[in-house]
Amino acid sequence: MTANTLRTFILLAALTGLFMAVGYLIGGSGGALIALVIAGGMNLFAYWNADKMVLRMHGAREITPEERNPALRQFASDTVGMAERAGMPYPRVYVIESDQPNAFATGRDPNNAAVAATTGLLATLNRQEVMGVMAHELAHIRHRDTLTMTVTATLAGAIGFLANFALFFGGGRDRGGFLGALALAILAPMAAGLVQMAISRAREYDADKGGAEICGDPLWLASALEKIERGARRTMNVAAERNPATAHMFIINPLNGQGADNLFSTHPATANRIARLRRMGGAAPGSASGPWGDLGPWSEAGGKDASSGGNYGGPWG
Repeated sequence: MTANTLRTFILLAALTGLFMAVGYLIGGSGGALIALVIAGGMNLFAYWNADKMVLRMHGAREITPEERNPALRQFASDTVGMAERAGMPYPRVYVIESDQPNAFATGRDPNNAAVAATTGLLATLNRQEVMGVMAHELAHIRHRDTLTMTVTATLAGAIGFLANFALFFGGGRDRGGFLGALALAILAPMAAGLVQMAISRAREYDADKGGAEICGDPLWLASALEKIERGARRTMNVAAERNPATAHMFIINPLNGQGADNLFSTHPATANRIARLRRMGGAAPGSASGPWGDLGPWSEAGGKDASSGGNYGGPWG
């Protein structure tokens, strides 16, 4: 059993146990048994279908060979090309209509994986920075993190729903009354978030390192993370705020303080990630700009600065 497989098993066992505990507090032994059956069914369902659910939650649209937008075709071609060079199966490539720059990967294994980027990411980053981000997501797929992320999102969301059910429909009156139900509604989702957080930070560092190896230059991803962090803090991701259990799947935390789920971050500090990548690339950790300054490789040679209004910030720019 590989380390990632063992980690996935432990995570699923912990979330299943928490789901059963919530069931017990709502309905006693019978509630715990029902919760066990439901959790088993959800685990099985999530294994086969959670990736489709997550993509649907965020309104993702697949980029097919018939895509008419040349920038999207290039984005998909670059992503598939990196997967080919890395000796990986081709992932399905999606785009999400959202102004917030962000991206995630999903799928139960490398043969059934998908990557998605927002229109905000494609508008904010230059071509090499986009490739750095997608290489990070391909590393998640290679490490088989996507199953963990996707199933965790499904179970964590279900735990939050069950806890709120107990609060609003009177479950668990014999086990603490209204105050017990209120505590359950608050603490159960927080506990699920802590389980998510327990593996998320190390996973992100591993994916940063693996992504740098796949794209060939750590500075591409370092520069991208710098821009994404700034953009993500200024722009709300409505779909992520509506489905906060999926926040840990994104390359940068997409939540902007709209709910209690932001009390705990599922991501390591972006500054620490950037510093590690810059050290890998031999750049000064405190460097303020990306490896190409304001001009990206999507610009024409000798073109205008991106800030001057030219269409040079990215393929959507």
